[in-house]
Amino acid sequence: MNEIDKITKSVDKFRDDRDWRQFHNEKDLAISISLEASELLELFQWKNPEEVVQEDLISIKEELADVLIYSLMLASNLELDISEIIQEKLLKNNKKYPVSKSIGSNKKYNELD
Repeated sequence: MNEIDKITKSVDKFRDDRDWRQFHNEKDLAISISLEASELLELFQWKNPEEVVQEDLISIKEELADVLIYSLMLASNLELDISEIIQEKLLKNNKKYPVSKSIGSNKKYNELD
């Protein structure tokens, strides 16, 4: 069992010990991911990013953990292998953003020459 699977099992156990699975359908988990990501983003609103990292790293870690926890629960609900889906996406992105065309560029794949 890899580390991601261990963490997912811990997250599921936390949820299951409290009988919260009934509230964690795929729609509500997707909404929760978005809400928690917005809370993470809000930490940076109107501020210098270096300042936020230096002064509020604890809050960044907590909000990022919330995003990841809800993401793990959604993947678990759908019986998705996190390692597999990330590797698949990296392969897809590697084709869309070849190093030769994208290095040092922030252009979207369809804007690359």
